[in-house]
Amino acid sequence: MKKKYRILIVDDDRNIRRMIEIHLKKEKIYIPLHASNGEACLRFLREDVPDLILLDIQMPGIDGIETLQQIKQQYSRIPVIMMSAHGTIDIAVRSMKMGAYDFITKPFSGDRLLITIRNAIENNELRGEVEKLRQELQEKYQFKNIVGQSGPMQDVFRAVNKVIDSSVTVLLQGESGTGKELIARAIHYGSVKRKNKPFVAVNCSALPESLLESELFGHEKGSFTGASNKRIGKFELADGGTIFLDEIGEMSPATQVKVLRVLQEREFERVGGNDLIKVDVRVIAATNKDIEEAIRKGEFREDLFYRLAVFPIRIPPLRERKEDVPIMAQLFLERYADREGKEVREISSDALEMLMAYHWPGNVRELENALERAVLLASSNEVVVNDLPPNVRVIGERKVVDTSKTLNTWIEKLEEEAIRKALLECEGNVSLTARKLGIGRATIYRKAKKYGLPIVR
Repeated sequence: MKKKYRILIVDDDRNIRRMIEIHLKKEKIYIPLHASNGEACLRFLREDVPDLILLDIQMPGIDGIETLQQIKQQYSRIPVIMMSAHGTIDIAVRSMKMGAYDFITKPFSGDRLLITIRNAIENNELRGEVEKLRQELQEKYQFKNIVGQSGPMQDVFRAVNKVIDSSVTVLLQGESGTGKELIARAIHYGSVKRKNKPFVAVNCSALPESLLESELFGHEKGSFTGASNKRIGKFELADGGTIFLDEIGEMSPATQVKVLRVLQEREFERVGGNDLIKVDVRVIAATNKDIEEAIRKGEFREDLFYRLAVFPIRIPPLRERKEDVPIMAQLFLERYADREGKEVREISSDALEMLMAYHWPGNVRELENALERAVLLASSNEVVVNDLPPNVRVIGERKVVDTSKTLNTWIEKLEEEAIRKALLECEGNVSLTARKLGIGRATIYRKAKKYGLPIVR
């Protein structure tokens, strides 16, 4: 059954109201309601709220303009279409500035009236959906939804609370998968000033230099081969809100110069353009690289670093906050169990022990993926050891405490873990690992074979 829409017709001319009613009833989805003047309209609104108002301008008592003003002050979400037999551009412009959706001049055709009404209702419903989505985003990215009871994460929350309502530039530093974008979104949606404005994310490592500049600043038509239309850049789209520059350490020196100018002057030019575009944008940057090391190598501008790192926040890796693993695992378990419609609600003690023992090189993202997989594999109402990924089980089994083991066995386990961690950090490169640990390459090969560790030959 189609939804029906209630249309309040406000006009002192009874014949006009009757004529509009006839047009509305042809559509079968409109319910016409009547008010003979502005006072009657406002009395009606105190008792009921229609889906749309057709409002005449020339009426005895309070006219349509004053009635519109009061409607928008108290019932701003109701779309209003103004009507007048003495239409002028000045009146139309004034009505639109006061919040009217449209202005039609009498006499009008039935088709024109119905098209205008339909467009107004569709536009209002779309605005409602956008507002609902914005509200959902704000609720989703509230800090209360970010799990972290450990000391390191509490330090992060305290730091964020100090800058959440300012416009200061923030630099989030941490390994991949630690949740830097989640923190950035929480900062944006927690800001009273910016939460209803755009949040625009740009991955600086995902685009080549030739495209990144256009992505950030836009370009004019014909500015380069393939630029068939004008493009609005991300900084311009984020005006009033927040731009999140992820993997800032991958940005080329030429683009770094232009970003520095935006931070200093709050203005830029599109590629191929001459007009200065001013923006009010909060910048939150993120990197998993050692930027200070990149500065020493001449790969990153020192002046840009200090502009970005006005307020640096380090997001700790998951291995430094193991006490957060159980609660995060339970959160992901419930999320994916609900999504898949499965009654998996618990994690066995053995499985949890392995989750705690694993070092999580992929951080929170890897933990989430592990629980998503476990939910799919689970054949009962709890996740068990065999539901976990093989790499988690292997390391977990080796690190679960066994008091019957000898001292030499524990020393071997510590040695294995040290070499494993160094190989991971050096991406399996034997020469780099040997230098890092201060031992010979032959020793690395021998130990890697002994412990079954991956290497790059």
